[in-house]
This record gives sequence, structure tokens and C-alpha cells, in this order.
Amino acid sequence: MLLDTTIAVETPEGVDFTVTPAGVVSRSLAYTTDFFIRVLVIALAMLILAFLGEAGTGIALVIYFLLEWFYPVFFELTKGATPGKKWFKLYVIHDDGSPITFSSSLLRNLLRAADILPMFYLLGLISMVCNGQFKRLGDLAAGTLVVRMTAIKNTPVETTSGVKAPSFALTATEQQAVVQFAQRAQVLSSARRQELANILSPVLNEQNQQAVETIDQMANYLLGRKPSEPNDPSTSRDATESS
Repeated sequence: MLLDTTIAVETPEGVDFTVTPAGVVSRSLAYTTDFFIRVLVIALAMLILAFLGEAGTGIALVIYFLLEWFYPVFFELTKGATPGKKWFKLYVIHDDGSPITFSSSLLRNLLRAADILPMFYLLGLISMVCNGQFKRLGDLAAGTLVVRMTAIKNTPVETTSGVKAPSFALTATEQQAVVQFAQRAQVLSSARRQELANILSPVLNEQNQQAVETIDQMANYLLGRKPSEPNDPSTSRDATESS
């Protein structure tokens, strides 16, 4: 069984995710897969360039350098994971859940030179088993996290199914904002929803969760829902009765 734990991450936009940091075993298997891919590419390059003599050897060394240091950077930036990581459903992100950037990817991969010390990535392995998120030195320095892709999911946020007409006039843009606020209930954290709802506290005369519930009820009214209808547009009273 792979050694993994689960942690909660909130992005700068207030989106909640539950992620599982990849353990030592899964990351080692992914690295081994990438290692053999690089070895295969180098072997093919040397075979093809052999007829060029010393020039071919020089070109092969350049290819080796690029593969060793920029192979992971390229795939992490374009795919979010190297082929080895993708095979084992791993994904590289920032600590806050945002996609990895060039500087972060470059830093975490350059520091593999330190992780490999004194041999066989011993320092990196020690670092991974000594922290709850299984970070090697490169991850600690770059603020990155390797997670299992299948474990990423939205944290549900409870909403109200009531209906309430706005007590003040709303422009078309404001009506759209109210509806979008309710529709994003499943991807915004409770704290973030309350923070946004408090913007209207002067006109609602309510704050925090009460303000959130009032805005949800206003959204239901604007969408023409009946008091008995749930907030989820994919379900209806008829569907409930038929089941």
C-alpha cells in the first residue's frame, strides 16, 4: 500500500481542495519510470549519432544534459507531470494548489543535485520521510507539492434552498453576480463565501453565514425557483417524486 496522507488546500481564489501528497513509494516508481525513458532516449541518440564520431558524442552529451535537467521542467510546465508521474497519476502543484510555474519547476529540479547526496537520493529520501507532505529538498525550497491526481476533489459547501425576493433594486450585472455567487457554492470555501457576502452586509443588514444564505435565496428567486426546489439545478421535485 502506498504511503499517503490527505490534506486540505485553499487556493488564492478561495477554492477548497482535498489532496493526497504522493508518498515515497509512488514517487520512487515514477522517478524510475522517467529514468528509464531518459536512458532509452540517450541510447537511441548515441546509436543514431555514432557515425559522426566525436561530433556525435558531443551532440549526445548535450542531449543528455538537456534531458537530465530540463526533461522534468518541460513536462511539468506543459502537462503538470512527467510521463512517469502521469503513469502513476501524480501531479506537481504549488503549496496553495495553483499550477507550477517555470521558476518553481526549475528550482525544484536543479536541487535534485542536493537530494541525490551522498548517494541514491538518500538526502532527498530522508527529507521526504521527515515531513508529513513527503517533500524532498527541492519541493521545500520551491514551495511545491506532488499529489495524487485521483484524490483531488471539491469540498462541498452547504447551501440553502429557500427563496427570497431582493429588498432592493439590482441591475442586470448585479443580478448576474448574485446568481454566479450561488452557482460557485461547491468550489468556494465557507470562509471565502462569507467574505464575499459581507460586501453586501450594509444593504442586507446581515453578516457571515446569514448573508450567504440570503444571497442564495435571492439567487433562487432570480432563477425563478419555487420554495420547494433544491439549489442544485440538476435536480427537481419531479425527479424526487419519481424515484
